Amino acid sequence: MHDLELIVIGAGAAGMMAAISASQNGIPGGKILVLERNEKPGKKLYITGKGRCNLTNACETEELFLNVPRQAKFLYSAFYTFGNSQVIDFFEQAGMKTKVERGNRVFPVSDHSSDVIAALKRTMDRLDIRVEYHARVRQILLKDGVVSGVELEDGTICGAKQVLIATGGMSYPTTGSSGDGYAFARSLGHTVTELRPSLVPFTVAEEDVMSMQGLAPKNVRVEIVDPVRPKKVLFEGFGEMLFTHFGVSGPLMLSASAVVNDAIAKGNLTLFIDWKPALSQEQLDKRILNDFADNQNRQFKNALSGLAPAKMLPVLIKRSGIPEEKKVNEITREERQKLVQCLKAFSVTLTGLRGFNEAIITRGGISLREVNPSTMESKLVPGLLFAGEVLDLDAFTGGFNLQIAWSTGYLAGLCAAEHYKTE
Repeated sequence: MHDLELIVIGAGAAGMMAAISASQNGIPGGKILVLERNEKPGKKLYITGKGRCNLTNACETEELFLNVPRQAKFLYSAFYTFGNSQVIDFFEQAGMKTKVERGNRVFPVSDHSSDVIAALKRTMDRLDIRVEYHARVRQILLKDGVVSGVELEDGTICGAKQVLIATGGMSYPTTGSSGDGYAFARSLGHTVTELRPSLVPFTVAEEDVMSMQGLAPKNVRVEIVDPVRPKKVLFEGFGEMLFTHFGVSGPLMLSASAVVNDAIAKGNLTLFIDWKPALSQEQLDKRILNDFADNQNRQFKNALSGLAPAKMLPVLIKRSGIPEEKKVNEITREERQKLVQCLKAFSVTLTGLRGFNEAIITRGGISLREVNPSTMESKLVPGLLFAGEVLDLDAFTGGFNLQIAWSTGYLAGLCAAEHYKTE
């Protein structure tokens, strides 16, 4: 084990792709070792996309960058070297058929994330790449300032000319993402930016919002603002959300968390929900008037069934300020306008984000200023490379975070192979 060329720490998406790329581009499989602390590879991949694994997005390459809210330029070489079409081709050639669903999201035809892991494992086996399980790294070793291998927790020394850190972030710690990679990087002089959960649900202040637990509207428009500067919109979007016992979640809110992460760390934000985005305020008022005309002698509480989901009605009635027993034909124009406002700008106080246990991705990581974007090499330590979530990179939902893992992993492996060929 002392004549290895490359050690990859972590058998997740980025680590497995890096090992495969290194071998396909010139390093013999026998000179590559992947070290995985878990009992099997791809534990986070297994639960990705609710077990279906949204492995990439079939959008145009330029759109990939638009779905990385920060530091997207860093990924220029990675995305253009190994983009989404190459990812799809890779898995098809590895014997796993793919399909494209709503929003250009790409899944295995089988809907089983285990097939994604199996395709990667099959490819590594074919390339004779060895994976050691239950192998936890204690430290990365240097000799004269250059990488020389790793020491395992049991004291075993594995010598290698190059080491690639692909240990993931802090999200879903039960999958083994406990921050080891950050500790290794710090010990070698690298900066790790502040770590926070991202693509994660929000907590809210209002109990009436929590009372709508389980409600999942599919076509709402939202805006998030800072109450201190309410005219500046921090996030706006259209889509599906979910009300929970602690706040709000769902695809729309998970994406919002990636955008307002810094802002909500400084204080509460206000979420406005438009429940009827297809209608203007005037059109909605006319719609309500028509509904009321059909229910003139009914009580207000019994005249709203066509206007909002049943679970929302008690909240809507209370927020409107209209007495629930009031006859519809007695409701004033001002009261009706308040009802319209409740439906077009339903306000929620966002108090924070849930923790790493529920986060899809980690915001923050190894500072990109210290990593070469063309090779994924450390600018500080010769022979050290990085790939995947351990880097300070995160994207929206829809397959974009896994695309970052595949692209950075492939590019890091390619770089390792280039070094091997020039030795």
